[in-house]
Amino acid sequence: MSSVSAPAPITPLSGNKLWLAAMLLAAANFVAVLDTTIANVSVPNISGSLGVSSSQGTYVITSYAVAEAITVPLTGWLAARFGTVRLFAAAMMLFGVFSLLCGMATSLEMLILFRVLQGLAGGPLMPMSQTLLLQIFPKEKAGAAIGLWSMTTLVAPIMGPILGGILCDEASWPWIFYINVPIALACGYFGWQLLQRYQSQLQKISIDAVGLALLVLWVGAFQLMIDEGKNLDWFNSPFIAGLAVISAIGFAAFMIWEMTERNPVVNLRVFRHRGYWVSVLTISLAFGSFFGATVLTPQWLQSYMGYTATDAGYATAMSGILAVLVAPLAAQLSQRMDPRPLVFAGVMWLGAVTLYRSFATTDMDFWQVALPLLLQGVGMPFFFVPLTGLAMASVNSDEMASAAGLMSFMRTLSGAFATSMVTTAWDDKASYYHAELAGLVDSSGQTLAQLSQSAGLEAGRQQLNQLLQSQSIMLSTNELFLLSGLSFVAAACVIWLAPKPSRVADTSQVH
Repeated sequence: MSSVSAPAPITPLSGNKLWLAAMLLAAANFVAVLDTTIANVSVPNISGSLGVSSSQGTYVITSYAVAEAITVPLTGWLAARFGTVRLFAAAMMLFGVFSLLCGMATSLEMLILFRVLQGLAGGPLMPMSQTLLLQIFPKEKAGAAIGLWSMTTLVAPIMGPILGGILCDEASWPWIFYINVPIALACGYFGWQLLQRYQSQLQKISIDAVGLALLVLWVGAFQLMIDEGKNLDWFNSPFIAGLAVISAIGFAAFMIWEMTERNPVVNLRVFRHRGYWVSVLTISLAFGSFFGATVLTPQWLQSYMGYTATDAGYATAMSGILAVLVAPLAAQLSQRMDPRPLVFAGVMWLGAVTLYRSFATTDMDFWQVALPLLLQGVGMPFFFVPLTGLAMASVNSDEMASAAGLMSFMRTLSGAFATSMVTTAWDDKASYYHAELAGLVDSSGQTLAQLSQSAGLEAGRQQLNQLLQSQSIMLSTNELFLLSGLSFVAAACVIWLAPKPSRVADTSQVH
């Protein structure tokens, strides 16, 4: 996660070329962030088309997130080794190619493979787009560059569910990937043509190959374990037990190696700063809770509430509307006051709304589902913006790039892990509640008799089972929202372990 070396001073772009380059970089950042959420509402469609369960369908989300997270530590080394502009253009073009292959996949295995490759290509796009935006704008317009980059980062997660829903309903699920192709190829080609002058000096620096291999080993083994555990009866399966052993040993070896390596792929030494590790713990708990609930919501709405993918996308996207409007206020306040109360209030607000959502019922209308998600957006900027500032203010200035990369890695990884755990628990809890309700509902047989009078015994049993399944899923969903809400509360309390920062960090140079 070393910082990218700055090239020699170059005359900034101006006029139409400046804004064309800025729009290309913003579009690159947009599609990279978009693909973290566009598949959320598409899981039922993908699962049905490829003949797999919904829990297996979520591998489309987790595989991309894990691959993207693993690439983040390599961004600094790749930029130094191949040049910032060459890395950006190559990553953009490869992102487009792998997006095309994702849309052409005919099996879940093929789709997961291409999503992993897409995630590996997408990892450098966010930090590289921000780095190049700051280079092409004159210093006096750096605020405009950061504003443009931040706006695409905030708007893309809102547009993801909406675009995903519309494309699934009006076309088919492959189009959620095909939509990336022309944008990615155009950004890669024209970005290279416009930005070649900003190519950084190449450096032949060594890479921590052992650390990288151990990172891929333990993260991959752990993710596969929690993805496949439910399907293989967890630790009764030798395969799952073996993955657990591999991930545990790999993690221990990774920690030991990285703490003793001179140029580690992940600079764990930044965890010596109390304010930093508290911030990372807070964002891991809170973002895991947020992303897990965000993935669960459209699956519940489409599978059991009768929503189309489009309507589920509109409901899910509500959480981003107020977030965009409130973000400037959160940024101003985080520069002027102690960020800890802001983080505490923001995360507690997210927790309160999520706890409120744990009282959902099967007869809720659209706005009863969407309004809490809309209000949830108020807390999001007060969570992300000041927490990033607190983390960066807690480390030395020469450690900020490494610290920012590691924080991004942990945030993305926590979202992937939470997605797997939530979808697994959702099915398990639903099965538990179905068994419990089956012993309590219609013990006299009167309801079954009434249902059977009009449609026959077998049809009556099916209707009763559908009613049980619907209520079981609702109870399971509410329990997971409850657990997510409590996780938010715990994350909010953790922030007070951090000391009050003695300075305000300039986060414009980190991602």
